[in-house]
Amino acid sequence: MKQKLVVLTGAGISAESGLQTFRDTDGLWEGYDVNEVATPQAWSKNPLLVQHFYNLRRKACLEAQPNAAHKALVELEARYDVVIITQNIDNLHERAGSSRVVHLHGIITKAQSSADPYLIYDIEGWELKMGAKCEKGSQLRPHIVWFGEPVPMIETAADLASRAHIFMVIGTSLAVYPAASLIHYVSHTSEKIIIDPKIPPVQGLTNLEVVAEKAGTGVPKVVKQLLSR
Repeated sequence: MKQKLVVLTGAGISAESGLQTFRDTDGLWEGYDVNEVATPQAWSKNPLLVQHFYNLRRKACLEAQPNAAHKALVELEARYDVVIITQNIDNLHERAGSSRVVHLHGIITKAQSSADPYLIYDIEGWELKMGAKCEKGSQLRPHIVWFGEPVPMIETAADLASRAHIFMVIGTSLAVYPAASLIHYVSHTSEKIIIDPKIPPVQGLTNLEVVAEKAGTGVPKVVKQLLSR
């Protein structure tokens, strides 16, 4: 039976594909105040702006290509039972070939009803237009978990983390909750690997290996080691 290997990825893995997937240190996301484009209040106040913002993000995501880190994670499926939990809203893991991906914060290539979040639709191309409606007649919005909204997949992610034999963290500062809490669901006997140029402060973790490198170089190295066991 294959060991369960759970991977948590953040903005750092997609940054090397040219995507800014979360806010900068100045609180801006691609030059926009996140409070103006990434909250339910922003959608109520100015849906045109929010729709435009995510249309541009979707276009950038579709133009980006999976990088060496995305591709290396696919190789692990030959030896391990791999699940990727990502904080990112792009589909680069899927396009690289990963077969099991849990999106904590939604995925930009899908739309959801503004009245019923369980009504979810694929988007053709990069543009979701105002006037596009769900079967209940409500405007479609990006399938993104905005600030102030619940994270529907967090319980699934926590369960996966609790059953991991190996838990790998890539390209995240472990500062955004509830995703940052997932590493604390991992068994103290399980192996933990963090790959990021700036290793986040983590206390009380056992069986921890840190690789202070960017995803594009660090992940292929770690994958090669795991496959050679």
